[in-house]
Amino acid sequence: MKLVDTSVKRPVGVFMIVVAILALGFVSLRDLTIDLYPEIDLPIAVVSTSYEDAAPQEVEKLVSRPIESAVSSIEGMDTVQSQSQPGTSMVIMMFNNGVDLDNALLDVREKVDQVKGMLPEGANEPSVLRFDPQQIPVMWLGLTGKDKAKLQTLAEDRLVPYFERQGGVGSVSIEGGQTREVQVELKRSQLAKFGLTSQTLVQAINAANQSTSAGVIEKGDQDLQVRIEGEFESVEDIRDTIITTPTGAQLELQDVANIEDTFKDVTSITTVNGESSVVLSVLKKTDGNTVEVADNMYAAMEDMKEDLPDDVNLDIVFDTSTFIKQSIDSVVQNIILGGIFSVLVLLLFLKSIRATIVIGISIPIAIISTFTLMYFTGNTLNVLTMGGLALGIGMMVDSSIVILENIVSYRQHGYTLKEAAKEGASELAPAVIASTTTTLVVFLPIVFVEGIASELFTPLALTVSFALVASLIVSITLIPMLSSKLLTKAMQDNGRRYWFDRFMDRVNGGYRSTLRWVLNHRKTTVFGTLLAVVASLAITPLLGTEFIPQSDQGQIEITVEAPSGTSLQGTEDITNQIDEKIQPYEEIIESNYLSIGGGGFEGFSSTSNEATYTIQLIPPDDRERTTAEVMQAIDSDLKNIVGAEITVSEMAAGIGGGSPVSIQINGDDYDVLKELAQQVTWVISNVEGVHNPESSASEGRPEIQVEVDRKKAAQYGLTYQQVMTQVQMGFSGQVTTRFRESGDEIDVRLMLPEEERQTISDLETLKIQTQEGTMIPLATVAELKQVQGPVTLLRENQQRQVNVTSDIVDRDLGSITADIREELSTMNFPEGYSYKIGGQAEDMAESFGDLALALVFSIFLVYAVMAIQFENFLYPFVIMFSMPATVVGVLGGLFITGLPLSIPAVIGVIMLAGIVVNNAIVLVDYINIVRRRGVDRFEAILEAGPSRMRPILMTTLTTVLGMIPLALGLGQGAEAQQPMAVTIIFGLTVSSFFTLLLIPVVYTYLDDLSGKVVGFFQKRSKKKEESVTE
Repeated sequence: MKLVDTSVKRPVGVFMIVVAILALGFVSLRDLTIDLYPEIDLPIAVVSTSYEDAAPQEVEKLVSRPIESAVSSIEGMDTVQSQSQPGTSMVIMMFNNGVDLDNALLDVREKVDQVKGMLPEGANEPSVLRFDPQQIPVMWLGLTGKDKAKLQTLAEDRLVPYFERQGGVGSVSIEGGQTREVQVELKRSQLAKFGLTSQTLVQAINAANQSTSAGVIEKGDQDLQVRIEGEFESVEDIRDTIITTPTGAQLELQDVANIEDTFKDVTSITTVNGESSVVLSVLKKTDGNTVEVADNMYAAMEDMKEDLPDDVNLDIVFDTSTFIKQSIDSVVQNIILGGIFSVLVLLLFLKSIRATIVIGISIPIAIISTFTLMYFTGNTLNVLTMGGLALGIGMMVDSSIVILENIVSYRQHGYTLKEAAKEGASELAPAVIASTTTTLVVFLPIVFVEGIASELFTPLALTVSFALVASLIVSITLIPMLSSKLLTKAMQDNGRRYWFDRFMDRVNGGYRSTLRWVLNHRKTTVFGTLLAVVASLAITPLLGTEFIPQSDQGQIEITVEAPSGTSLQGTEDITNQIDEKIQPYEEIIESNYLSIGGGGFEGFSSTSNEATYTIQLIPPDDRERTTAEVMQAIDSDLKNIVGAEITVSEMAAGIGGGSPVSIQINGDDYDVLKELAQQVTWVISNVEGVHNPESSASEGRPEIQVEVDRKKAAQYGLTYQQVMTQVQMGFSGQVTTRFRESGDEIDVRLMLPEEERQTISDLETLKIQTQEGTMIPLATVAELKQVQGPVTLLRENQQRQVNVTSDIVDRDLGSITADIREELSTMNFPEGYSYKIGGQAEDMAESFGDLALALVFSIFLVYAVMAIQFENFLYPFVIMFSMPATVVGVLGGLFITGLPLSIPAVIGVIMLAGIVVNNAIVLVDYINIVRRRGVDRFEAILEAGPSRMRPILMTTLTTVLGMIPLALGLGQGAEAQQPMAVTIIFGLTVSSFFTLLLIPVVYTYLDDLSGKVVGFFQKRSKKKEESVTE
């Protein structure tokens, strides 16, 4: 082979190329982005619209539905969902895979622009966003102290601007502080006395708080701007604002209102480890490196702490980079351990440190070269791509083992070092290229699989492929060159390892005897193999199935939902009871973040009746119980708390498709959907493994609906909008202007005194000013109704929807889903109402289907590569018989280890399709080589089998032992790679055993069949020749 010859002849050139590649690899490694999982780019867009103070029904009718209708016709649209909450509309558009989201976003913006004029007057401008599942805060910081207003000012003025200047930081948001506000509380009796209206005060306050330009004057060569300064500089200025009455008299604002320098009404409470806190959430830039951003923030925090007041503390609440670092470190340790195990196997078999170094050097070169290819293909360093390297650690030396073994064989037959290197490498280079290609081609179908499985595992497939290509190039270039230089003599027996040679001699002898027996009992061998495969298939129902194993991050979430309408204080009373219950767990709790009425850890909006605890446990090595066990213990302890619905769940790394169980019920009538959801929740709660089922159709939120009688209002010269403005100003207040003080902008809010806006009676008797200046009660022109309004209205494809979701514990998702289907089949859904099981169960079913097709296509590609190599249709068919035996190992391995069949396990099976044939390729290829020397078939098999057993055992053991650390699930974040490692280890081990025994038998059967077919056609051809001669 020319490449081999050139490598042996030009050692300096090969060495310099390797050095250049290594240098490029180290540079690439430095610039690679580090994250927990690969970047997920899902074709999803979101239209978010704010419609302040509107009820969910109004939001749905006036905002969500028009936008839904407009965007539904966009080409490539798969599903349109909407969420209508108080004051907020969110329309989510899911496009078909393969759609260019950038172009789709342009279409969405165009459609939204067309309906903007149809939206209600109070609705804000809709914003169109690209959905990015990775745009979550990198870390949360807790600022604790006694004065929350002081903390808020400190955060806004110093911390947020400073942190946002750090490298990679996109934005920093604040939750839980107190914001200063000047409240102008109206004295209604005084207003009536002087014939003033609230609108008059608004106009007067605005007019008094203005600065304006008055032109330019000349002074010599200069133009001087004339500016009239009239803005408020203090609260006293606001109090002294002049108000002119209808009679022309002048009053000060403080004569008709109480002006208080106070704070906005508290709408949320946040605590960190039981202390009142302001929480800062740090969001990275789109292309930011999570670990780098966190490191920059740590440095910035240390600088900032020196300037903080003594009574203020700044601490880390949560840091997502910690788990990422731990996970990456664990994978690196697994790579190192796997590499050590593989090298020890080489040393054991090769009996030479020099030979071991020659082969072992291919591992670091392949890994470092892979970093270069990862950088140029835009991949990141994460637990899956690094896991791919850990999976391939043993396979990286397979090609080199086969090449070196043959070089040594030639050397022991008397060839010179250079001749042995050239001839040995050239002879088996085609077989090595073919075997590596079969391993690579199985990944091609994975790249074309759609959905989240492709997003997560395509980078892993590419990483393994890069490493194997690099190791292949090393095996046919660097290995021959190093062999010609370092293997100065044929490897001799070493007394210290003689025991292993004697052991291998016995194994070789036993294998030869067994091989002779199976060749003489071919039917028994084939029948025994079939029996083993069928028996293994019988245990499949016992395995169960799951989507993607979740990583244990040691995080627990407790959600509290009190009855709708519960005040902030009422919800806090319930959380105080929870605090007492979780106090015994303080030793294993690292941080405890409580948000009442705020966005919480996940940043979603909530109301005063909702609270969320996010608890970070200490590292697993420092506690006796797992996160799941702690979660179930806390859940049990909180069962006795009444007055709220409390849900305890484990927070896992977000690579699944939403809730494990999600049942989507569709129909038109919300009340019917709500009733059906209650029935479904009750039905699935009886299924084993279902934990905390809940319906999205929660208890209605009590509200007072003000229905203005437009005709009566018109009789008093009032419009609907005028009535609503006065009601809104009286109860929620109206920000009339802002004034600046010490660089801060402070709202000035006009409102009624608190004691006049507390009861329904206060609302009924609220005085509305008519056009003539008279005051009438609100009840004169409006009817008040107390109703239960929904908290959230969901729609999918322009039909209303209610979801029932659930977590799962102590059982696999597939078995739970099967039982849920069975239970739901007994329910009678009214006409026009249906259900669908979505969430992770739906993603799992779709991914299994896609990967099954990918497996079939992979097997075909493997056969095609072998057919090209052998230029024969028969021998590849022989080799393919090594695949059925993997079923025994895969299913048996999962059963023994107690792992369910999951997406990573199926990826492992696909990888096996390309790996297991490699041993058979080497064996069949060598049988053919021996037969071409004129040796009888039976003797050729008996010679080739024991001769190839050694390299087969070496490649199998290096691959298997290299994956052992991953299969053991060592370290953080190893859950996603463990099923892959287990399937490959058990599948390859069992397949190797069957390869050495079954493949020779199948070879003889198909060789006999080939001989008969050839003989048949030769016989027919001979008869034709004889008939022609006659």
